[in-house]
Amino acid sequence: VSLIVSWIFVRRTPYGVDLFFRTGQFVSASLYSLGHGGNDAQKTMGIIAVLLYSQGYLGSEFHVPFWVVIACQAGMGLGTLAGGWRNMPDDAAAHATPDWLAFLMISAGVLLQMALIGWAGFVLAGIVMFVLVARGFGSVRVLRALVIGAVLVTLAYLTFTRLLSLSLPSGWLPFL
Repeated sequence: VSLIVSWIFVRRTPYGVDLFFRTGQFVSASLYSLGHGGNDAQKTMGIIAVLLYSQGYLGSEFHVPFWVVIACQAGMGLGTLAGGWRNMPDDAAAHATPDWLAFLMISAGVLLQMALIGWAGFVLAGIVMFVLVARGFGSVRVLRALVIGAVLVTLAYLTFTRLLSLSLPSGWLPFL
C-alpha cells in the first residue's frame, strides 16, 4: 500500500501532499467522531423519547422528535469538545507524537467489522478487524495475523453459538 501511495504522489510537492493528507485526515476524523457521537446520543434520544411518550407528549404513536435528535447530537458534541480539552494535561500537547497510521488502521478495522458483519458474517468481519488492528499495533506479519485472527474469531464464534446458544451472523460460512 505504501508503494502505491508513494507512486500516486511522486510528482506532487511536499506541501501539496501534506495539504491533501491533512484535509483527508480532518474529514476522516470528523466522520469518525460524528458516527461515534451519534451512537452515544442514540441512547439519550431513546430515554428522552420514552419519557415523552410515557407522559403523553408524543400522542398515540411512538417516534423520536427531530428536536430531540438535534439536541442530543449537539449535547454530545459540545460535551466531548469541552471534556476533551479539560482532561488533557498541560504538557501533553507538546510531547504527543501521534501515530496516525496506527489510528487509521485500527479505526478502519473497527468500522469495516461493523460494516461487514451483516452480510459477510461474524467470522470474516472479525478476521478483517483482527488483521487491521494487528497492523495498527505494528505487526508486519499479515499472514500470521490472519491465521491467529481466524483461529481466535472462529473459537469465539463457536463459543457464542454452540456453548452459549447465542445467535451471531454466519454470513458466507453457514457450515460453522
